[in-house]
Amino acid sequence: MSALAVGSRPAPAATKEHTLARLRATRRARRRRTALVTVVLAVLLLGLTSASVLLGGVGKVEPADVLPAAFGLRTGLADYMIFQLRMPRALAALLAGALFGLAGALYQRLIRNPLATPDIVGISAGAGAGATTVLLYAPASVALGTPLAAVAGAFVLAAAVYALSRRRGVDTYRLVLVGIGLSAVCTAYTNYLFTVADQHSIAVAMRWLVGSTSGADWDGVTTLALGLGGCLLATALLHRPLGSMSLGDQLATGLGTRVGLVRVAALLVGAAAAALATSVVGPIGFVSLISGPVAARLAGADRALVLAPPVGAVLVIGADVLAQNAPLISPVPTGVLTALLGAPYFVWLILRRRKKASS
Repeated sequence: MSALAVGSRPAPAATKEHTLARLRATRRARRRRTALVTVVLAVLLLGLTSASVLLGGVGKVEPADVLPAAFGLRTGLADYMIFQLRMPRALAALLAGALFGLAGALYQRLIRNPLATPDIVGISAGAGAGATTVLLYAPASVALGTPLAAVAGAFVLAAAVYALSRRRGVDTYRLVLVGIGLSAVCTAYTNYLFTVADQHSIAVAMRWLVGSTSGADWDGVTTLALGLGGCLLATALLHRPLGSMSLGDQLATGLGTRVGLVRVAALLVGAAAAALATSVVGPIGFVSLISGPVAARLAGADRALVLAPPVGAVLVIGADVLAQNAPLISPVPTGVLTALLGAPYFVWLILRRRKKASS
């Protein structure tokens, strides 16, 4: 009787092997899904970039001249339309979208709140205030001064938001509210600058503040490429500590993570990413808010930080192609279309969290 009872239960070793086999199968399935999502995003980026180069603008270029002109191997109209105008615009949209997506996913991962993105908590407003100051009062130094001023403004806002929301730890709702308040302060400062600037500078700055890739050049593309490379490297170094912090600060500290240092470093990296993108294409709204959740739905929450940059790139360059070529509405600034997509999502996200809190 005892032998039969023992024989009817699976052996512990067999149970362990079965569990390990299921874990391996789940891991392989997730890897395949991540690889599939990565390939689809890469195809979308290639297709949208090609559409931006082929369809953008009003001038006509012979199809045979498009590819050589994209690499700077043509002269005259083809060189001007493709290499000087369309290529920088397409690449700026792609790189800026990746930076916005990375910044949003980094903040959402760090603070564990989908509302805590650079454009919601005021980081983008600080970057915009700094860049607007240069655009209006130091136009001769736009190429170098705008990125530096944007990063400085973003860092100042990040430090202020962190300091004012910290009370026995960082409360996420307090952080969002403080960020919204400081964003209003930056908006008031920007409006004051407009009241004392000349009309030409105001027109340039206003189009930039809406968020547009139309003025992108190769200097801006270089700034975005270098910034994206640096931010991706820093994020790779922070990826494991951030993963341990998702378990809670106390457990992360017990595992050897320097929680305070990692939190400040992640805040600065996210602020730098948002500021560099803002300095070139303006504060294109809601891309950082949407990219992380979309990436999480596509491949899982633990892959969101990796896939948010390409998702952000797809969103911005897709919106830019529509802004240039959509019937009835084009041409419009890219930020107009991202706002039309992102604002309803933001309202839905707030209502959903409110419903969860009340239930």
